[in-house]
Amino acid sequence: MANLPQSLSMNPPFGGGPSASSQSAVGGAGANKDRNKMASAENLVLELSNPELRENALLELSKKRELFQDLAPLLWNSFGTIAALLQEIVSIYPVLSPPNLTPAQSNRVCNALALLQCVASHPDTRMLFLNAHIPLYLYPFLNTTSKTRPFEYLRLTSLGVIGALVKVDDTEVISFLLSTEIIPLCLRTMEMGSELSKTVATFIVQKILLDDVGLDYICTTAERFFAVGRVLGNMVAALTEQPSSRLLKHIIRCYLRLSDNPRACDALRSCLPDMLRDATFSSCLREDPTTRRWLQQLLHNVGVNRVPTLQAGAGFDHMLVS
Repeated sequence: MANLPQSLSMNPPFGGGPSASSQSAVGGAGANKDRNKMASAENLVLELSNPELRENALLELSKKRELFQDLAPLLWNSFGTIAALLQEIVSIYPVLSPPNLTPAQSNRVCNALALLQCVASHPDTRMLFLNAHIPLYLYPFLNTTSKTRPFEYLRLTSLGVIGALVKVDDTEVISFLLSTEIIPLCLRTMEMGSELSKTVATFIVQKILLDDVGLDYICTTAERFFAVGRVLGNMVAALTEQPSSRLLKHIIRCYLRLSDNPRACDALRSCLPDMLRDATFSSCLREDPTTRRWLQQLLHNVGVNRVPTLQAGAGFDHMLVS
């Protein structure tokens, strides 16, 4: 503290502190700055309803959304704003198939999606967003298979909106998503997306599994369990060619959670990839003690010495079709 200039000292000399008038001026300046920032946000939100001004407003708001407190309630409660964002989304449906999405179109709709992510993240608007079934408008984007950058960017940003919903542990959110096609759409991305898209999609599946309702849903039928297990297994095999420690972390967490279900744990004894049983990923996990612990727990759960909790034939095996 002795090396600090006097002006930065925590305890200025007696009489050397700022005067009440100067404190008031500083406080006033801060309040004015906040007011100006809010006015700026309100003006940009108003411009979203004007088709001629919308593109620039989308760009500016998406760039500055972290700066505006309570932007989500402002977006939700402003007349016509959510409708304008949905109009942006629906307008590019015709170029999804056959795939003719341009980079400019992708950037513009992704700016709209970034604002919807803001709404999905905010505690005051999350359930309103969900009750309006707005995530369903994003599903056509997750259903695309083109690997070009505009489509990949579109899928990734759409997954970001769903990821924002599941980030907060809420069974109501999980139940809503399970009533839709979110699992097959995520599995599709986990198979054919970029590393980043695969990571976000796997994170969403992980968060669904971590909820009891989600785990029960996946493990209710052999078809659902093996659909998830097949994709996870293919991803593990692909990681031997192109390692990714963050993707591997989410995959292992999914497997570990599946092992909490007795029937799924039984099935994992025979379908857990060998690469997770040996030292294939030891270098990948060297710096990640948490994931190493998860893997050890997974192997313990599915270990051959574990006492079966179900009688023979009560698991998934008898439901497998050759």
